[in-house]
Amino acid sequence: MRCPVCNCPDSRVLDSRPIDEGTSIRRRRECPSCGKRFTTYEVIDTVPIAVVKRDGRREFFDKHKLAIGIERACQKRPVDAAEIAASIETELQNSIVTEIASKDIGEMVLRRLREIDIVSYIRFASVYREFQDIDSFMAEIKSLSQKSKKSVK
Repeated sequence: MRCPVCNCPDSRVLDSRPIDEGTSIRRRRECPSCGKRFTTYEVIDTVPIAVVKRDGRREFFDKHKLAIGIERACQKRPVDAAEIAASIETELQNSIVTEIASKDIGEMVLRRLREIDIVSYIRFASVYREFQDIDSFMAEIKSLSQKSKKSVK
């Protein structure tokens, strides 16, 4: 690492510590030429993921925006929305996709919520799937009921 004071191309690492829950490393360095100490930060370089909205617009994936949407469906329920959003982000980063449809992200959320909490699943599905009437809402509940009966047997 180049010294910011004398521009020497070499430096010595004195101390390294993980920060931001282990997603970054803070390094204290010292220049062998001028003796000045400075700090550098090392972070993983991730590929930005574009989310294609229903109307065709593209936005960058935002884990916090996703977590807020999940939190709305999970109010007063035993569900950690931030954890679900983080697991989806990790899955997307590991899949090396650069573009994903918002409906696919919604399906990922629904799969996780179905395993964790049925009430949160129904709340999220009611907004995500845009239920227009009570019949479509009841059809979703019946399909869940049938799936749970099959898994019990």
